[in-house]
Amino acid sequence: QVQLVESGGGLVQVGGSLRLSCAASGRTFSSYPRGWFRQAPGKEQEFVAAINRIGTITYYANSVKGRFTISRDNAKNTLYLQMNSLKPEDSAVYYCAASAETSLVGVLTTRVRYDYWGQGTQVTVSS
Repeated sequence: QVQLVESGGGLVQVGGSLRLSCAASGRTFSSYPRGWFRQAPGKEQEFVAAINRIGTITYYANSVKGRFTISRDNAKNTLYLQMNSLKPEDSAVYYCAASAETSLVGVLTTRVRYDYWGQGTQVTVSS
């Protein structure tokens, strides 16, 4: 069973910062394209950020550009999402994802392109 586990979620105040982590099980995922998605109560799941296999290309949703940073440490099989200047509208369950396509050069921004998903971690930004 493929396993992705998010951590680092919690309650923060408006303007605060939080860093999410997503650990992948096994070295087979160390260089897969990866991304972050989020879903707020009663809302559709939306794309947040994506990163290519070696961490040289990143892409962000317009709503988080300039505030969020996606990064990865392939040696640790871990994906990160640094979130700064948090807003109430950032409150959601955040999910990390990985693609099984190890040969892909670029990033993946649509959920159907991803094969593996974590269980999600709650981020709540208080006003």
